Amino acid sequence: MKFTYSKDEKLKSKTTIDLLFTEGKSVSKYPLRLVYVENSEPNAELIKIGVSVSKKYFKKAVDRNYFKRVLRETYRLNKHLLIDPLEKPHAFMFFYQSKERLSYQEIEEKTIQLFQKFNERQK
Repeated sequence: MKFTYSKDEKLKSKTTIDLLFTEGKSVSKYPLRLVYVENSEPNAELIKIGVSVSKKYFKKAVDRNYFKRVLRETYRLNKHLLIDPLEKPHAFMFFYQSKERLSYQEIEEKTIQLFQKFNERQK
C-alpha cells in the first residue's frame, strides 16, 4: 500500500460535503472529529477525505494551515487503518476542534485511536 494523499483522495465535491454535514455520522476522540458518510457517486474512489481547522480556535491562517498539514500527514501515514475494513466508498471530513496546541506525536496517537474507533463502529 502506498502512503500517499493523491489528488483523487481529496474531497472537493460541494454536494458530497453538503451531504456530510446533513446526513453524516460522527466519531470523536478529543480534540479530533471524523464525520463520514457512504459515498454514492458513480465511479467514486474508495475514500475521499477533507481536512478542516476552525477559525474560531486559530485566528491566524498560519496556525490553521500548520494543523491542517499535520492532520493530512497523520492521515497519510495511518490511512490503512481506515481503508482496510472499508468495502464501499466513503467520504470523510477530518476536524481539529480545540484551542490546545498538541504536538505532532499527540495528534498522531489521537488519529490512530480515532480511526480504530471508526472501525469498531463499522463492524
